[in-house]
Amino acid sequence: MKVVICGAGQVGFGIAERLAGEGNDVSVIDRSPRLIQSITESLDVRGFVGHGAYPDVLDQAGTEDADMLIAVTLYDEVNMVACQVAHSLFNVPTKVARIRAQSYLLPHWQDLFSRDQLPIDVIISPEIEVGEMVLRRLALPGAYDTVSFADGKVVVAGVYCDENCPVVDTPLQQLTELFPDLQALVIGLQRGDRFFVPTSKDSILVGDVAYFAAHRDQVHRTLGIFGHEEVEATRVVVVGGGNIGFYVASELEARQRSARVKIIEASRERAIEVADRLKRTVVLHGSALDEEILREADIADADTVVALTNSDEVNILACVMSQRLGAGRSLSLINNRGYPDLTRSLGITAYVNPRQITVSKILHHVRRGRIRGVHTIQNGAAEIIEAEALETSPLVGKPLRELNMLHGVRIGAILRDGKVIIPRGDTSIQPHDRIIMSAIADEVRKVEQMFRVSLDFF
Repeated sequence: MKVVICGAGQVGFGIAERLAGEGNDVSVIDRSPRLIQSITESLDVRGFVGHGAYPDVLDQAGTEDADMLIAVTLYDEVNMVACQVAHSLFNVPTKVARIRAQSYLLPHWQDLFSRDQLPIDVIISPEIEVGEMVLRRLALPGAYDTVSFADGKVVVAGVYCDENCPVVDTPLQQLTELFPDLQALVIGLQRGDRFFVPTSKDSILVGDVAYFAAHRDQVHRTLGIFGHEEVEATRVVVVGGGNIGFYVASELEARQRSARVKIIEASRERAIEVADRLKRTVVLHGSALDEEILREADIADADTVVALTNSDEVNILACVMSQRLGAGRSLSLINNRGYPDLTRSLGITAYVNPRQITVSKILHHVRRGRIRGVHTIQNGAAEIIEAEALETSPLVGKPLRELNMLHGVRIGAILRDGKVIIPRGDTSIQPHDRIIMSAIADEVRKVEQMFRVSLDFF
């Protein structure tokens, strides 16, 4: 697959890293010689210094033969024009653009991105995607990571297993015996720097992050089995009133009537604007690194502090200070790839990585075969994938225990005729089943092949 990526920043680098690592032909365009030098020295990609929307630069990067153009520069307008040029001059089949300004995405203007207007096939809005991830974390505070599949019927969550976890040192097959009616299955374990797909004989150890797939009605019960019975946050302090912070506050007002939300915003102008647009949220002007401001926000009574500024350092320090002053939990927005390992040692409960979330959304549309959803975990060590089984899939018709091709892959749930099935060894996959599974990075290509339409089918 030949892909042209416009933008060599954190998101562009992350996409290029994944696609190049899987053997795709990747070209990257950016106006910064430093970024292009960095990406070409680090990855097996071709780099081009230039403007991502200029026809001659796109031509030089090989857009004429590209299967996909992914525009993720810092500027919405550059991303949109790049897609238009790729369509009009080079007839690129699939065009993806990152668009941050919400004005472009209002339902009233939904025809703007039609094929006859601005021909963009996939729009990625980081603010909305990250905001939704934050809201899911607030709804399931015991989870390390959460994502929904199968039209919301299946939730995959990661949970940190400390010394108080009741199921530590218990083989996974015994969990099935202990909780026979539990509609959940462990599909991955992060142990230190290693992610692996467990077998039924493996046990969870202290310090592991366990990923499980569960029916949405069984998520809270499953978290309780792992020792996490935290209740949904209702008193929330948001640090940063930017696009993401505003989205989280406004959605909490709309979805959770009992929620009491406060925002701390450093810019006076932005604080006034946000206060005018929100109905029940209290907006405070000041620095979240000022103890007096934190006390004014009643941080000691907060269930969760959510730090969503543009500065990783401010986010981390605000979370540490808030928890020292009595906040129950903390959630930090972190862009720097080197910081997540520090969060737990500093006492920060959880973090969200915008780059990883955006890369996951784009990979959904890069993956071939009947792939319906993708979520990357642990910095690309593995993917959670939802795919539809066709009549020609080698998975169909055999009990799972007889499928030798599933090394490095673990099926966690099946959606069949609208009903969720948690599979066992004797479960057989049927055509049109939607399968939610984990796959280590080296096995993703094999998963794609298992869910592609065979030529023999025709």
